[in-house]
Amino acid sequence: MSDDDAVDVETPDDAEGDAERTNGTAEATGEGRSDGSAAAGDARSEEEALAAAVAEHDEALAREVAALEAELAETREELRERDAEVDELTSKLARVKADFSNYKERAKRKQDEIRERASEALVERLAPVRNDLLRALDQEAGSDLRPGVESTLEKFDEVLAEEGVESIEPEPGEEVDPARHQVMLRVDSDRPEGAIHEVYEPGYEMGDRVLSEAKVTVSTGDGE
Repeated sequence: MSDDDAVDVETPDDAEGDAERTNGTAEATGEGRSDGSAAAGDARSEEEALAAAVAEHDEALAREVAALEAELAETREELRERDAEVDELTSKLARVKADFSNYKERAKRKQDEIRERASEALVERLAPVRNDLLRALDQEAGSDLRPGVESTLEKFDEVLAEEGVESIEPEPGEEVDPARHQVMLRVDSDRPEGAIHEVYEPGYEMGDRVLSEAKVTVSTGDGE
């Protein structure tokens, strides 16, 4: 037999080595595939959890934004209502001011009319008194004017009484009333000190109002 025709014969030791190498390779390949699959699964779980958290956060933000927008819309509506109310009150105030101004003008015109009519009525009642005085002055020189003047004075007093006017004519010896009497002069008199000596000019009052004070002289208490 030649060398080319020789056949390789596998020994038991060679076969056992080949089997060990084959098993080792298979075990190594299986372990690698198992570890890689586990890592990939963990990564996907983390991504899914993160995506879910992000989605939940987005939904929460969306709800919060919607609530804020609704509150803002409600606030704007309230502001519009308040603006309308302010405009209405401003308009009402302007009308009230105008009405009050018109009322004041009407009241002033009414007072002026009443005052004018009162003055006219007073003049109508005083005119006859003046005419009586003119007739008294037209009498001949040397005639006694006193009766005519006294009659005219009575008519004049009647007119004043009809208007509610009373004269202020204190009696001599009375005490001075600063609200109704005006001291013109202090004179020596047998009357007590500070007492009225005489009335220089009568005053007039209407109701509770003093129109003019009575002018009086007052005793110093040094008279005889």
